[in-house]
Amino acid sequence: MAALFQDPPRECPLCPRLAAFRADNRAAYPDWHNAPVPAFGPLDARLLIVGLAPGLRGANRTARPFTGDYAGDLLYPTLGEFGWTDGAYGAVPDDGLQLKGCRITNAVRCVPPENKPTGAECKACRPYLADEIAAMPNLQVILALGGVAHGNVLATLGERKKDFPFGHGNSHALSSGRRLVDSYHCSRYNTNTGRLTTDMFRDVFALIADLMPA
Repeated sequence: MAALFQDPPRECPLCPRLAAFRADNRAAYPDWHNAPVPAFGPLDARLLIVGLAPGLRGANRTARPFTGDYAGDLLYPTLGEFGWTDGAYGAVPDDGLQLKGCRITNAVRCVPPENKPTGAECKACRPYLADEIAAMPNLQVILALGGVAHGNVLATLGERKKDFPFGHGNSHALSSGRRLVDSYHCSRYNTNTGRLTTDMFRDVFALIADLMPA
């Protein structure tokens, strides 16, 4: 039987810096979510996508991971191309989009200043990721978006980072029998600089399809 999982409470106090930033954003943008962002997608999913943290004007505003910022404009259509969605992504949480066999979460649930959580903040939020993974009985593949997310997944699972080097398109066999797949983060910066192209991102999902045929 899968473990139970609960998202962080709205007033999560674990990270004082992030709580203060949350409060500042609530004052500046009272109509935004400005709270820990819940995961999106079912717990019985076979694929878990792990980002680093919510974007200020994306998930922190809309309350859905990668929704309302450039990263979502690449991520969600690519998921659709490979059969992981029902409906069309409209960059708003009420667009009717549903995930099929896929779940999206973040290593850190609250938006950090300058999109950079500290090591202590990653560690404080890690139990939520651990509980989430434990509550996913059908999980086969974890996709880490970026090196920091990769490191957080390994720390969460008790794996040694040196045994699983990060690299775009890398695939690692974990001790649990699951696979960890790496991708550069689908951020505007990475795509604008050419570090990540649309074809490179598609290649990662093609790899996942090979690892986990329908």
